[in-house]
Amino acid sequence: MGNICGKSDSDNFSQPGRVLGSAPPQPERASVPAKIGGPPRTLGGSAPNPQESSNADEVRRRAAEAAEARAQAATSKTPGKLGTQLAAQKKQTRNDTLKEIANNEIRQRDADEAAQARTHN
Repeated sequence: MGNICGKSDSDNFSQPGRVLGSAPPQPERASVPAKIGGPPRTLGGSAPNPQESSNADEVRRRAAEAAEARAQAATSKTPGKLGTQLAAQKKQTRNDTLKEIANNEIRQRDADEAAQARTHN
């Protein structure tokens, strides 16, 4: 059987090899341009004319309004099942948590004793 996607007539040993210890042929490299054109620019850029700065203020104001709307929507959502469970867990005091753990342990021991009684050990 042959390779479905590959060429069937090519052979790995059809090309001449190279001597052990010799380096593979290096590809030609592109030369680096001597000078990159254009004036130097400052990152972040500044608006040279007042119309662009007022436009930037308008964009900034709209972005702030959108962020406030998202924050308001996130806080106004009613929590789901997990959210209510988390809120109930946060309300528990340390003593309530310890009592719940102790009750779980007692129930586990009772279940183990009942299982041993059923198997008559």
